[in-house]
Formats: sequence, structure tokens, C-alpha cells
Amino acid sequence: MKQILIVEDDKSIAELERDYLEAADFEVTIAGDGRQGLELAQSEEYDLLLLDVMLPGVDGFQICREVRKTREIPILMVSARREDIDKIRGLGLGADDYIIKPFSPSELTARVKAHLSRYERLLANSGKQSLKSIQCGDLEIQPDTHRVFQAGKEISLTNREFELLLFLSENPGIVFSKDRLFERVWGLDAAGDTATVMVHVNRLREKIEPEPSKPIYIETVWGAGYRFHG
Repeated sequence: MKQILIVEDDKSIAELERDYLEAADFEVTIAGDGRQGLELAQSEEYDLLLLDVMLPGVDGFQICREVRKTREIPILMVSARREDIDKIRGLGLGADDYIIKPFSPSELTARVKAHLSRYERLLANSGKQSLKSIQCGDLEIQPDTHRVFQAGKEISLTNREFELLLFLSENPGIVFSKDRLFERVWGLDAAGDTATVMVHVNRLREKIEPEPSKPIYIETVWGAGYRFHG
């Protein structure tokens, strides 16, 4: 049974999330403040973290930052704050999704299932052998070992960044809209989530492009989306 940690200081919201996730056959632990949540996230083995942004003690952004230093499990951030800067900050710290309150419990459950499914497929694919490396200029992508090299130097990517780069590189020259990329890489309805794709593209460029402001691998096609220059 998959283990989920909810870090939420609003007891009624936390219990509602727990009830729906348990009904979907997940085992759920609730932490009522940030410090407890961070301690549990670092000391126990969870399959997914569901983090509120505004928490007493340690906020969700800090928890996300600390967990990402050692673990690549899916992290979903939840907040009543609708400002794009908060969403961009959360995704920039390595969160896989940013959900705005109020949301339907069924939507939350669907997103949790989708992220866990994607993560499991990524782990399964990383164990396969003899997958051909993708070479483009000084950039080398190794699907079998889940590694990326730029001019011989290994680049550290999150699971979601690697998935996005791999998908684009396996489809060179094809233009994908932000909505289409979110659907194909995240496996979710992309309506209203284009910032997620934008943030991950920008983070990829910062890591793999010799000059991020003048990308040569992931190109922007204005008004249409992105394409990989293979």
C-alpha cells in the first residue's frame, strides 16, 4: 500500500484529504505543522508528499527544498494563494504539481494517482537495459541509466525534468504546446497548468544550455510551444 504524508495545519482539510485518499487505498499520515512534517519526511519512507504552503514552524517551500536534496518522490504543493510567483517558486524548488484551494477531493485523488503512476513508470524504465543513448551536439541523454551529460559533465536533473527532456528529445523537431506537454509528461488535464511546463523548461535550460538566454536544444516557437532541436 502506498504511503502518503499530508502536511497541513488546517485539521478539517487534512482529514478530508486523508479520508478520500484512504478510500482510494492509500495509507495516510498527517503532520499538523511544518517542523513535524519535515522530520517525518526525512526520517520515514513515503511514496508521495502533499504539502500545504503556509505552515507554522517551517513552510512548505522549505520542506520541499530540504526533501529534494535527498529524495525524488512526487511532491504536490497545496495553497489558497493564487499568485503565479508562488506557483513558480514551488515548482522551481522541485515540486511536481501545485494545486490551488479550493479543489475537489476527487481531483486531488486523481492527481495523486497520476503522479505515483508516472513515478513508477519512470523507475521501471530506469531499470531497463540497452536503451539507445540520445546524442545532440555536446548533450547526451542516457534513458537506461537516467543520466544526462553536457560536454562530458554529468547534469543533475529531477525526475520530472528528465522525463520532460527525454520526451522532447525522443520527438525532435515536433512542436508541442504547453498543454500537450503537460498531458504527455505529467499525465493530467493541463488546463490552467501551463506555468508548470514553463518553469520546468526554464530549469532545464539553466542546466543543459550553454547560454540559457539563447537556447539551442529546447527552442520556443512563439504562439505554439516548444520543440527539441535534434
